[in-house]
Amino acid sequence: IEATNPCGEHPLLPYESCNLGSINIERHVAERGGRYDVDWARLERSIRTSVRFLDNVIDMNNYPIPQIEEVTKANRKIGLGIMGFARVLFKLGIPYDSDEGVEMGRRVMKFFRDIGYDESRRLADERGPYAYWEGSLHQKQGHRLRNSYVTTVAPTGTISMIADTSGGCEPEFSLIWYKNVMDGEHLPYVLDDFIAVAKREGFWREDLIQKILDNHGSARGLAEVPLPWQRVFATSHDISPEWHVKMQAAFQAHTDSAVSKTINMPSTATVDEVKKAYLLAYNLGCKG
Repeated sequence: IEATNPCGEHPLLPYESCNLGSINIERHVAERGGRYDVDWARLERSIRTSVRFLDNVIDMNNYPIPQIEEVTKANRKIGLGIMGFARVLFKLGIPYDSDEGVEMGRRVMKFFRDIGYDESRRLADERGPYAYWEGSLHQKQGHRLRNSYVTTVAPTGTISMIADTSGGCEPEFSLIWYKNVMDGEHLPYVLDDFIAVAKREGFWREDLIQKILDNHGSARGLAEVPLPWQRVFATSHDISPEWHVKMQAAFQAHTDSAVSKTINMPSTATVDEVKKAYLLAYNLGCKG
């Protein structure tokens, strides 16, 4: 029986295995003097720890068949990725669908790749490079690495829910969602960052929740929300396909494997519009 992974973030050779881990970057944002910024030093420590952890998994894992163990240990592919990116943009006051947002995505993923590669080099010095390193592109480029792949951006669907943050490099789907609990009760949850900003900036109103619900979970187009904050609190369907693809390409530029990304379109989208998104992704060097 052949089985395939429905996600496109980790293309594999025959008998390779998927060894992924994602860092919640929202937990690496610090407030200083009323302003938020990424705590890059703390993020570096998390990246280095994660690379070592994922490399250890390869040796500690129990493999179902010897072919998988052989190829996995020969290439030592790991996939360190990200979640919570959209929440970070909210905290920094940066719109997802903007040049500044795309540049932030590029900066974050470059940091993951640079620190991840450096830690993989350290591991290669301690434990030796991956078995197929001889004659590889890494060898030709002068990269003596423990792992043939270091970075991947997965969707983090379940684990981002457990971590209570946004998934992968995706925008938030809605500012409000419901949790179904016992007795059929539906409990509304409003994004904490939005409430905090609304109260701080003085535009919070009790009826704002219903207005957002009636506006497909979005603040855009609501007169009650100042325009700059309408732009910052972007949701998936607010963002044009072009900006979705641009963000994917920004992350892909510093990702060894691929990027799992949803490109949202309205139900009225035409075949040509879908084709345009695919071609843009191809022309910008996206994988998966």
